[in-house]
Amino acid sequence: MRRRDMMAALAAASLSACVRDDRRALPALADRWFEAERVGRLRVTVWTPPGYRADRPRPVLYMHDGQNLFDPAVSGYGKVWHVDRAVERLALGDDAPIVVGVWNPGEARFRTYLPHVAIERLPRAVTDAAAPRIGAGPVVSDAYLAFLAGPLKAAIDRDYATRPGRDDTTIMGSSMGGLISLYAFVRHPETYGSAGCVSTHWPVFIPEGDGVAVPFAAEVTAMWTNWLRAELGPPDGRRLWFDHGTATLDALYAPYQAAVDALLPMLGWRRGEDFESRVYEGAPHEENAWAARVQEPLEWLYRRA
Repeated sequence: MRRRDMMAALAAASLSACVRDDRRALPALADRWFEAERVGRLRVTVWTPPGYRADRPRPVLYMHDGQNLFDPAVSGYGKVWHVDRAVERLALGDDAPIVVGVWNPGEARFRTYLPHVAIERLPRAVTDAAAPRIGAGPVVSDAYLAFLAGPLKAAIDRDYATRPGRDDTTIMGSSMGGLISLYAFVRHPETYGSAGCVSTHWPVFIPEGDGVAVPFAAEVTAMWTNWLRAELGPPDGRRLWFDHGTATLDALYAPYQAAVDALLPMLGWRRGEDFESRVYEGAPHEENAWAARVQEPLEWLYRRA
């Protein structure tokens, strides 16, 4: 080999090694900013599990309310899920997921996480009553989901060692984050192989934190079940997790969840195999309760037979 060619080969090898080393040396927690069309600027925190290496691709877990996952100092409530600790306790080795926490957009959280299907399918009287919660601006959940499954996923798959396929991509959240996780799972079946819907806020328009009577309960229940009947499809290897507590706002969820649990077997979803639904007695609607049980949905979603 001529000296010039040898030097070029050595330079290329050195550059390649630097790229691999840079990816291997990524910090365990890294913050990035993205511009999501129609949604605006979103902060994203990426956590890589211990032992992460660029030559050992990992599954990816996308989670909403990213500011409430890892660090109490940046949480909106001073409480977090500690999802990093939960993943570590699972001891999954190279199957431990990278966690991508997408921060909610503050005042626009409700209209970002509200599945647009609720606006499309609910009677006008219900959506008119919801106007104060939606606030100033349109419902942008479809645009948010397009960002997650498109530019964000592309960036994560480019910059991290991931397993990009459907079966290695999970989406998860709580309350309105549980709803938008289900919505993403149904709307993007090619992207997400599993979803964790924690304390799913089925009543939709009741302010989170208000343990009051639920208006339009029958209409809302029918809307969710009719939508799932029409759009969910067969499991095809996909998996769903649902849960709720019995205190504070979670006390309102049981009738809605029962209707969904009764529907899914009719659609070919086997409880314990394709979906799971659990009740946590006494658990309230808040981050400490979700931190106390998050290992259970993660265990169920990631330890597949």
